[in-house]
Amino acid sequence: MKAQFSTAPLLAASLAALLLTSPAHAFDEEAAKALAKKNDCFKCHAVDKTKKGPSYKKIAEKFKGKPDAEEKIIKNITTGPKVKLEDGSEEDHKIIETKDKAELKNLIDWILSR
Repeated sequence: MKAQFSTAPLLAASLAALLLTSPAHAFDEEAAKALAKKNDCFKCHAVDKTKKGPSYKKIAEKFKGKPDAEEKIIKNITTGPKVKLEDGSEEDHKIIETKDKAELKNLIDWILSR
């Protein structure tokens, strides 16, 4: 008699493991850092310390739980508005040089995950 083997339990277990180990907000960290570096973002921002501008951690805290966070950050990095710096002075924010909405979303997801 031939033994019957079902792959369904194995497939279900694999899927569950994948879902439990995948981050809720998937982003490409290396691509986000590369875009930030290419646009000199690290000149004014750091991940967890204040420089000329706020840290990405501080930005993430400011927008945590706000439904319009992504929209506001996109506007800030694509239109070059006046921004208040940590020393109280103001200057025009640099515009990110990409037209790729997926790249922008990835960068924002990375910033908000800090």
